[in-house]
Amino acid sequence: MISDDLLAILACPACKVKVELVKDTWLVCTNDECRRKYPIRDGIPIMLIEEGDKYVDVAVEDLGTP
Repeated sequence: MISDDLLAILACPACKVKVELVKDTWLVCTNDECRRKYPIRDGIPIMLIEEGDKYVDVAVEDLGTP
């Protein structure tokens, strides 16, 4: 689980816009043009641009367990 304090300072590494927590296992960029989604594995956000690129075309509602 990501703490509220950590979530408040996290930003998408690609576009520097705030991310939001989805399904307790994903950080989703709030920039509609970026659309990157970053998985959280074992409580650790994987905030690599290459990782976010993998899920650009996946709808938020279709995100499963990373």
